[in-house]
Amino acid sequence: MRILFIASSRIGDAVISSGAMERIRHDHPGARLTVACGAASAGVFARLPGLERLIIFEKQRQDRHWLSLWSRLVRDRWEVVVDFRGSALAYTLRAGRRIVVRGGRRPGRRYRQIGASCGFDPAPLPVVWTAPQDRAIAAGLLPEGAPVLGLGPTANWDGKIWPAGRFVALARALDYRRIAVFGGPGEAEAARAAPVLAALPGAIDLVGRVSVVEAAACLARCALFVGNDSGLMHLAAAAGTPTLGLFGRSRASEYAPAGRCAGFVAAPGLEGEAPMEGLSVESVIAAARELAARVGTA
Repeated sequence: MRILFIASSRIGDAVISSGAMERIRHDHPGARLTVACGAASAGVFARLPGLERLIIFEKQRQDRHWLSLWSRLVRDRWEVVVDFRGSALAYTLRAGRRIVVRGGRRPGRRYRQIGASCGFDPAPLPVVWTAPQDRAIAAGLLPEGAPVLGLGPTANWDGKIWPAGRFVALARALDYRRIAVFGGPGEAEAARAAPVLAALPGAIDLVGRVSVVEAAACLARCALFVGNDSGLMHLAAAAGTPTLGLFGRSRASEYAPAGRCAGFVAAPGLEGEAPMEGLSVESVIAAARELAARVGTA
């Protein structure tokens, strides 16, 4: 039995879909799984149990990437095809069942939209898949000891980023003995995290230093994570870490972190248009302490 998942190229969206993928996997024990996604999100699926093929495809002119992907899939017969990108590709493949998840057609949380499209009620929460070697690396980077506060001061565009100085003020107010700063690879992520790391010289620098699965394992060892709306925020919540997402020019009503202990605080104003500068340090401190108190980490 073979199952195909056509997944998002964005880490956050890939993580949001993971709960539905896990449920489908459990409903078809022993199935051989293929995941098609972009290079950025490939790490989300690297440890997916039952993974047989991981196909990387990137956007090309005139949508040629879809033709390229189709040519790699058309010879196979699939028990289930799940297209989280809402394309027409699923209808061109031989499949016993097709699930095409489209965006923007249902109100509410994105993970619930996906769950409903897949026929799940209630919708399963996102998950992370890690291996013993990932958890061993995380244990070396964040060994047992005082609780760790994880910070995610970066994002894929500036409109999602809370000012660096406010992350510093938050960290000092929460007064954790150990702080880990997370961020993705590349110069832009490093530059966005640099002011926070410079102001917190004792912080553990994990910006661009770990893979997606290693980051997930590290996040699972944090007592609390506070970060901008980003793939790391979704990864932290899926890992089961108490997670507080910060929102301004993105929609918390759809993309707030989904996990066993997760919440958000949004800048005042019209959703999706409020500047992050309007989000006060005091409101984030209060929300972080309330979230931490729910699990006894404060």
